[in-house]
Amino acid sequence: MVRVAAAQIACKPGDVAGNVALHEAMAARADDAGVDLLVFPELSLTGYESRPDVSRLARPADCPDLLRIAALAKRMTLAVGFIEANTMGKPFNSVAILSGGRVIAVHRKLNLPTYGELVEGEVYAAGEAIDFVQTPLGRTACLICADTWNPALPWLAALGGAEALIVPVASARGAVAAEFDSCDGWNVNLRHTAMSYGLPVVMANQCGTTGLPFWGGSMILDAFGRVIVQAGDAPDLLVAEIDPDETRTARERLPTIRDADPTRIAGILARMPASLGIRT
Repeated sequence: MVRVAAAQIACKPGDVAGNVALHEAMAARADDAGVDLLVFPELSLTGYESRPDVSRLARPADCPDLLRIAALAKRMTLAVGFIEANTMGKPFNSVAILSGGRVIAVHRKLNLPTYGELVEGEVYAAGEAIDFVQTPLGRTACLICADTWNPALPWLAALGGAEALIVPVASARGAVAAEFDSCDGWNVNLRHTAMSYGLPVVMANQCGTTGLPFWGGSMILDAFGRVIVQAGDAPDLLVAEIDPDETRTARERLPTIRDADPTRIAGILARMPASLGIRT
């Protein structure tokens, strides 16, 4: 069994030192609890703002702040959200994977929401790949928040051999529109993903109100799409145990990935009428 955890924290917008302290406190609690894999929310190092001061907050993946947190990750694997500096243009909304006292991988958000109260496409550059990293859960993919709402991306992560999914998010009530129930939507989204692809999921959300009302609700799901544990709306360390062997069992019983046939899908896309605006 692998002990995993979601660190649901009330990030302080623009206060990197204060947020590093929150990370250190949660990492210490997780270490005491014997956690193997600890996931923090999207942009946990800087807080989530519609238009952050990226000139001050963006930093490279080997920055002292991340390395300070990494120093706590000699036994655990940690996922930490940050604004990644980009010498070629706009920065990235990224997640650093920390292990053994260093940064071992970085995932850059692919699907940048630019609707409702969300303006990420105006602030950040989009990533170009799904990144996989070896964690205590096996081959693990990281999808950041809206990445999971593009149906192709969880499918591609599973096709790429992911055995687990970590999902750092910054989801707030009313950020899309008043008619959308963020909490219920995430439950439907992640249960579908976990069940369809036999992927255990660790999702960590921010909480508290810092301009946007973050609702918390971090959750951990098994490979059958069952929610093992879910947080409320306050800061919390959510801990659960995942059996990696369940991924194989779930996929044997519901062989969605075995039967995915991406070559056939590519052929269908190629035959779609150009007038529909399908990009292949």
